[in-house]
Amino acid sequence: MKWSLRTQEMDLATFKVMGILNLTPDSFSDGGRYTELDRALARAEQMEQEGAHLLDLGAESTRPGATPVDPETEWRRLGPVLKALSGRVTLPISVDTRHGLTARRALDLGVELINDISMGQSEDLLQAVAESGAGYVLMHMRGTPEHMMALARYDTLIQEVRREMRSQYDRLLELGIRPEQVCLDPGFGFAKTPRQSVELLMHLEELVFAERPLLVGLSRKRMLRESVGGREELLEAASVSANLLARRHGALIFRVHDVAVTVQALQLDELLTKQGRQGEENRP
Repeated sequence: MKWSLRTQEMDLATFKVMGILNLTPDSFSDGGRYTELDRALARAEQMEQEGAHLLDLGAESTRPGATPVDPETEWRRLGPVLKALSGRVTLPISVDTRHGLTARRALDLGVELINDISMGQSEDLLQAVAESGAGYVLMHMRGTPEHMMALARYDTLIQEVRREMRSQYDRLLELGIRPEQVCLDPGFGFAKTPRQSVELLMHLEELVFAERPLLVGLSRKRMLRESVGGREELLEAASVSANLLARRHGALIFRVHDVAVTVQALQLDELLTKQGRQGEENRP
C-alpha cells in the first residue's frame, strides 16, 4: 500500500512513525516546551535522528475544551519554524491544522501533507489539498475541541465512526482529492470518552475502508493516563504498548511524542512477527 504525499509516495509495506512537534503554549502533553525557535528546530532534528519517518507540526491546542486559535496567531507560531526547517531536516513535513488559510500558507512553503483534526469542516482547506495534491489525514471528530465531548454519544460506536468517516471521504473525492492522498485516523479522544477510545482500539480493523491506510494518535492520551492511574512515569510505556496493539489491529502510521522508543518497539515487533511466520512455514 502507498500513500501519496505532495511530491512523493510513502511506501507502507512497513510501519511509519510520525513525530509530534507542538508549537503551542497550552498543549495537553508538552505545551510550551518548543515555543522557542531554537528548541523547536533542535527537537525536529532530534526526531529525525531517532528514526521518525514524518514530522507533524501543530500550533493550536485541540485538547478537549481548548480555546480556539485564529489563523493569524496559529501562523505566527508555525510560520517561522516551517521556514527555518527548510534544509535542516529531510523528512516529509505535515501541518496539523483545521484552518484553510494556515493550510494554504504551509503548502506554499512546501509541506507534504495536511493533518486535519476537524474532519473537513473547512472547504477552503480541502480545496487547497485538492489543488496541491498534498497528502491528507481524515480524522474522525464531531463538533469542535471546545464542545466535542458533549457529542460523545453513540448507539453503535464502531459503525457510526466508520459511517461518518466514509461519508466525509466521499465528499473529499467529490471535491477533487484523489483516494491515494487520503489516510484515515479514528480520532482517539476526539468526541470519544476514554472507554470509547479503548473500544475503538480493539476494533481498528473494522474502521478501514477503500483500502486506505490507518493512522493512530494514541500517544499520552487520556485513555492511557487513566489506565496508569495518572502516573507520568508509566505514560511512555503505556503509549508504546497501545501502539503495538494498534499495529496488530491494522494501523500502519503512528503519531507519537516519544519517537526513539516507539521506533525500536515497532521494529522489534515486526521482526518477531516475521520470525514467527517463518517458524510456522517451516514447521513439518
